Amino acid sequence: MGLYLNPGKESFQQICNGIYVDKTDMIDYVNSTIGTPAKLTCFSRPRRFGKSFAAKMLCAYYDKSCDSRKLFEGLKISKMESFEKYLNKYNVIYLDITWFISTIESIENAVSDLQRCVIQELKASFPCVANSGETSLPRMLADISHKTKQKFVIIIDEWDALFREAKDDDNLQKEYVQLLRGLFKGGTATDETIAAAYMTGILPIKKYGTESALTDFREYTMTNPSRLAEYVGFTEDEVKALCDKYQMDFESMQTWYDGYSFNQIQHVYSPNSVMLAIWNQEFSNYWTASETYESLKKYIEMDFDGLKGEIISMLSGEAVRVRVSTFQNDMTSFNSKDDVLTLLIHLGYLAYDNKTQKATIPNLEVAGAFGDAVGGTDWAYVASAIKDSDDLLDATIAGKADKVADALEKAHEGVCSVLEYNNEASLSAAIILAYYTARKHYEIVHELPTGKGFADLAFLPRKYSDYPAMVVELKYNQDADTAIRQIKEKRYDGKLKDYFGNLLMVGINYDKETKKHTCVIEKA
Repeated sequence: MGLYLNPGKESFQQICNGIYVDKTDMIDYVNSTIGTPAKLTCFSRPRRFGKSFAAKMLCAYYDKSCDSRKLFEGLKISKMESFEKYLNKYNVIYLDITWFISTIESIENAVSDLQRCVIQELKASFPCVANSGETSLPRMLADISHKTKQKFVIIIDEWDALFREAKDDDNLQKEYVQLLRGLFKGGTATDETIAAAYMTGILPIKKYGTESALTDFREYTMTNPSRLAEYVGFTEDEVKALCDKYQMDFESMQTWYDGYSFNQIQHVYSPNSVMLAIWNQEFSNYWTASETYESLKKYIEMDFDGLKGEIISMLSGEAVRVRVSTFQNDMTSFNSKDDVLTLLIHLGYLAYDNKTQKATIPNLEVAGAFGDAVGGTDWAYVASAIKDSDDLLDATIAGKADKVADALEKAHEGVCSVLEYNNEASLSAAIILAYYTARKHYEIVHELPTGKGFADLAFLPRKYSDYPAMVVELKYNQDADTAIRQIKEKRYDGKLKDYFGNLLMVGINYDKETKKHTCVIEKA
């Protein structure tokens, strides 16, 4: 067992000993690619989404230096036809690029140092190359396979770490790409050497122009995970099972960590956050506990036309269209707001619907990260609105209509200056932004059916909240009393009927000429 060659099963054994969700059926997919043109897989996902767990699982399964049968007994893969065929049948090369970079003195020599370290282990394990002076890892592996007739499974964890850590070093990046091309580009040598390869990281494979640097890989990403969608994170059924097992409230788990959705799987949860909530027996923002908001702040402050408006729309609960095809899959090549938003999708800060081609802020946890990031920008009116949103909610519940009107006026003025439209839609966006932190206590619903019509905005208390429900009716160039009267006329059927007696009616009017807001608050 080595660091790079046949690392064994111990790491995956430790994973199974913790809070574990069985994703071993993904092995069956990789098995199905062996000996086919689809044998090269790159599956990119954000931090905290189980990339390393999957890589270590594959190492434990394929590694011929150990016996993993008991480890996988009872897990999903053990019931599949391909289980016996490939279990512990291959030499595995495992490269954790993030770990390797952290151990070397100079990142400039990372590619040559990596090859040297792996070759040293290969020489110690394969007498046929023990005295070789070869310094190229692809040629060394090809030589071993030619002489021994043994193929390798290559697993690369955090494959894109070098692009992220040395994002301005073009020469090093090209040297790294050349190494990967040597390993995977195809041809007789690769076919004789590689049984399968699995790379995982945050970013998709780097583009040069419109072409991928490694065209033979089948890619699965946060913009289109395709058949691997169920392995991006935890599915709803998996989270429900965890909540039952560990006595956690599923609705709260859903509010905090759900929100990623794909064509194949509609509800995908952030795995690390779910596990930390179970471990700590507490729902909280575990996103920023593992990464500061500085990176998010840097990207949302980039100076591209329309970017600020799109961010504000998403902060207000809207979905925005994103053209993901122009992104160059690196951290530096930004040419438009779409490139920035696409990076945020790959980083997990935004959820992306491939069918509608729109992005949203996925859940309460990530909304908190955005709130923190915006608070550190020079977007004074947005930062102020978010900072003061707890006070605004308290003022609303206390019936302080004048204070509410003043706060909404400031938020609306700021939103209109960026979104460039001055109508009821901008007022709605401003209100949701001004009540930004209220989403901790409420599900905010647009156009909620109420019996004889729809409520413009309904604030429905979450299961664990003791806050009153709120119905918000918006008027334009009329008056707030008319808004209240309209709420009463619509009655309280449907969801709102259950809150009668603990319901606030909030009428808001915006006068376009004076640019003044008025508010009336009544209890129902």
